[in-house]
Amino acid sequence: MNLIEQLNKSFDNRIRLGIMSVLMVNDKIDFITLKHMLQLTDGNLASHISALEKAEYIKVHKHFVGKKPQTTYSPTAAGKKAFNEHLDALEKLIKRSK
Repeated sequence: MNLIEQLNKSFDNRIRLGIMSVLMVNDKIDFITLKHMLQLTDGNLASHISALEKAEYIKVHKHFVGKKPQTTYSPTAAGKKAFNEHLDALEKLIKRSK
Protein backbone atom coordinates (compact mmCIF):
# COMPACT_ATOMS: atom_id res chain seq x y z
CA MET A 1 0.00 0.00 0.00
CA ASN A 2 1.15 3.51 -0.80
CA LEU A 3 2.32 5.36 2.34
CA ILE A 4 0.39 8.50 1.35
CA GLU A 5 -2.82 6.45 1.30
CA GLN A 6 -2.18 5.47 4.92
CA LEU A 7 -2.44 9.11 6.04
CA ASN A 8 -5.83 9.97 7.51
CA LYS A 9 -7.59 12.77 5.62
CA SER A 10 -9.30 13.89 8.84
CA PHE A 11 -5.91 15.08 10.07
CA ASP A 12 -4.74 16.76 6.85
CA ASN A 13 -5.88 20.10 8.19
CA ARG A 14 -3.42 21.73 10.59
CA ILE A 15 -6.19 22.78 12.98
CA ARG A 16 -7.61 19.25 13.31
CA LEU A 17 -4.06 17.98 13.69
CA GLY A 18 -3.58 20.52 16.50
CA ILE A 19 -6.86 19.62 18.21
CA MET A 20 -6.02 15.93 18.22
CA SER A 21 -2.45 16.59 19.36
CA VAL A 22 -3.73 18.53 22.36
CA LEU A 23 -6.33 15.85 23.15
CA MET A 24 -3.78 13.05 22.99
CA VAL A 25 -1.96 14.52 25.99
CA ASN A 26 -5.04 15.75 27.87
CA ASP A 27 -7.90 13.45 28.89
CA LYS A 28 -10.24 16.34 28.27
CA ILE A 29 -10.04 20.05 27.56
CA ASP A 30 -12.54 22.88 27.55
CA PHE A 31 -13.44 25.05 24.56
CA ILE A 32 -11.85 28.28 25.88
CA THR A 33 -8.54 26.63 26.75
CA LEU A 34 -8.36 24.86 23.41
CA LYS A 35 -9.26 28.07 21.57
CA HIS A 36 -6.46 29.98 23.32
CA MET A 37 -3.89 27.19 22.93
CA LEU A 38 -4.46 26.99 19.18
CA GLN A 39 -5.13 30.74 18.76
CA LEU A 40 -8.39 30.24 16.86
CA THR A 41 -11.70 32.06 16.56
CA ASP A 42 -14.82 30.50 18.06
CA GLY A 43 -16.27 29.68 14.64
CA ASN A 44 -13.07 28.21 13.25
CA LEU A 45 -12.59 25.94 16.24
CA ALA A 46 -16.26 24.94 16.29
CA SER A 47 -16.25 23.89 12.63
CA HIS A 48 -13.19 21.66 13.07
CA ILE A 49 -14.53 20.20 16.31
CA SER A 50 -17.72 19.37 14.42
CA ALA A 51 -15.76 17.54 11.71
CA LEU A 52 -13.86 15.47 14.28
CA GLU A 53 -17.06 14.73 16.19
CA LYS A 54 -18.78 13.61 12.99
CA ALA A 55 -15.86 11.24 12.32
CA GLU A 56 -16.37 9.97 15.90
CA TYR A 57 -12.80 10.88 16.84
CA ILE A 58 -13.80 13.16 19.70
CA LYS A 59 -16.64 13.27 22.20
CA VAL A 60 -18.30 16.53 23.16
CA HIS A 61 -19.44 16.96 26.77
CA LYS A 62 -21.78 19.82 27.64
CA HIS A 63 -22.49 20.61 31.28
CA PHE A 64 -22.93 23.49 33.70
CA VAL A 65 -20.38 24.84 36.14
CA GLY A 66 -22.59 26.73 38.53
CA LYS A 67 -24.88 28.59 36.18
CA LYS A 68 -22.37 28.80 33.33
CA PRO A 69 -22.43 26.31 30.47
CA GLN A 70 -19.13 24.60 29.75
CA THR A 71 -18.16 22.41 26.83
CA THR A 72 -15.28 19.98 27.07
CA TYR A 73 -13.82 17.56 24.56
CA SER A 74 -12.13 14.22 24.89
CA PRO A 75 -10.68 11.81 22.34
CA THR A 76 -12.57 8.59 21.66
CA ALA A 77 -10.82 5.22 21.51
CA ALA A 78 -11.34 5.29 17.73
CA GLY A 79 -9.88 8.80 17.58
CA LYS A 80 -6.78 7.81 19.52
CA LYS A 81 -6.28 4.77 17.31
CA ALA A 82 -6.77 6.74 14.08
CA PHE A 83 -4.43 9.50 15.22
CA ASN A 84 -1.70 7.07 16.26
CA GLU A 85 -2.01 5.27 12.91
CA HIS A 86 -1.73 8.64 11.16
CA LEU A 87 1.43 9.48 13.12
CA ASP A 88 2.89 6.04 12.35
CA ALA A 89 2.24 6.57 8.63
CA LEU A 90 3.91 9.99 8.79
CA GLU A 91 6.93 8.48 10.53
CA LYS A 92 7.22 5.74 7.89
CA LEU A 93 6.98 8.31 5.13
CA ILE A 94 9.71 10.44 6.71
CA LYS A 95 12.01 7.44 7.21
CA ARG A 96 11.49 6.30 3.64
CA SER A 97 12.36 9.78 2.36
CA LYS A 98 15.85 9.72 3.90
